[in-house]
Amino acid sequence: MSEYAVVNPATGQTLATYPTITDEALESAIATADAAYRVWRDVPVPERAAGIRRVAQLHRERRDELAAIIVREMGKPLEAALGEVDFAADITEYYADHADEITGDQPIDIEGEGTAVIRRSGLGVLLGIMPWNFPYYQVARFAAPNIVIGNTILLKHAPQCPESAAAIEKIYADAGLGDGIYTNLYATNEQSAVVIADRRVQGVSVTGSERAGAAVAEIAGRNLKKVALELGGSDPFILLSTDDLDAAVEAAAAARLDNTGQSCNAAKRFIVVDGLYDAFLEKFTAAMSAAKVGDPFADDTVLGPLSSLTAAERLAEQVDKAVGQGARLVTGGTRDGAYYPGTVLADVTPEMDAYREEFFGPVGVVYKVADEDAAVALANDTSFGLGSYVFTTDQEQAARVADKIDAGMVYVNLVLADEPGLPFGGVKRSGTSREMGLLAADEFVNKKLIRIG
Repeated sequence: MSEYAVVNPATGQTLATYPTITDEALESAIATADAAYRVWRDVPVPERAAGIRRVAQLHRERRDELAAIIVREMGKPLEAALGEVDFAADITEYYADHADEITGDQPIDIEGEGTAVIRRSGLGVLLGIMPWNFPYYQVARFAAPNIVIGNTILLKHAPQCPESAAAIEKIYADAGLGDGIYTNLYATNEQSAVVIADRRVQGVSVTGSERAGAAVAEIAGRNLKKVALELGGSDPFILLSTDDLDAAVEAAAAARLDNTGQSCNAAKRFIVVDGLYDAFLEKFTAAMSAAKVGDPFADDTVLGPLSSLTAAERLAEQVDKAVGQGARLVTGGTRDGAYYPGTVLADVTPEMDAYREEFFGPVGVVYKVADEDAAVALANDTSFGLGSYVFTTDQEQAARVADKIDAGMVYVNLVLADEPGLPFGGVKRSGTSREMGLLAADEFVNKKLIRIG
């Protein structure tokens, strides 16, 4: 039986199953992608960019259909699903717009006679292993820049996202990109290991859990393959001062509740200075409690079901354990099937598991600190280092704290401000690479020196 299935988390109903690829078909897919690369790398950049631009257009033309698919697959509220499709289109178009910039020669000043340039070109076939929480956005930020550069893509999507995976592959085919440039694989983990080890495959990008990233990196390392990792996060939201507490709380709740809390770069730890703590906790609790839980197709739903019953059960176990170890449950904490309400924990200490864990769902942990130094120390006391948020009315303090935070991204006085041109990625156990922006186009590229005398 295939592990690829659409199981609506709102109802628990299995809507469709998809067969796992055979070993013979997998071999054929790798061979086709390799053959396609040897043609695609020589296609003029404007033609490659035009194909990717058409991919973006098709995302927009099929917006409603694509959004409905992921509501069914992983419970994303419809408004958020529509927004994700739009963002995937914007990301894809960004790389069409910047094709010349990411493929152009980079001159180098030299001491001797002649010239020297860095010329960027593709590496070959790449494998992408993508997660379920953003089925279109995650693929767009990996596939689009690499196809413009001249690489070809094999894409293993999450087992619960087979319908969106097929829809993406159809978009690339309908955009006129030839066979082998973008190929969807309904592959097992064991088959993915075979792909990584194949001499024709030059690199692998994985977005997912620490466990998944470590497993992929181990296989890639044994086979001397370039690997890009985008993993978990437990992002701090630091509130040091404000002249509008209601607006700060609104931002905090939005940063925690986006995508039903299932986002690696969501704010998860809310670190508040003593003078603002009580008022923040009261208002934040009210905002989290007010977030409507319901049918993901309904217009007013803020929190749909978690991606699966298993995910909801795991989150409930984490919260129950935290309370059992002495944390205070301020609101929420009661699971209903795959649904989980906005939940707030307080009085979490370093001795508790909750202090170190990532809560992948609508659970916020609020901490009280004495001052800026204590806030930075707590923010950095984690194995993760993805994103972070700093709210302060003091611009010098904002710059100072931003420099001190161990994270790949710092947003000051705003949340949910991602855009195609801004690089995304972390440090420590949150990952090793960058996606989006121009930096994404340098992950899987041959930066070839050409020195002419």
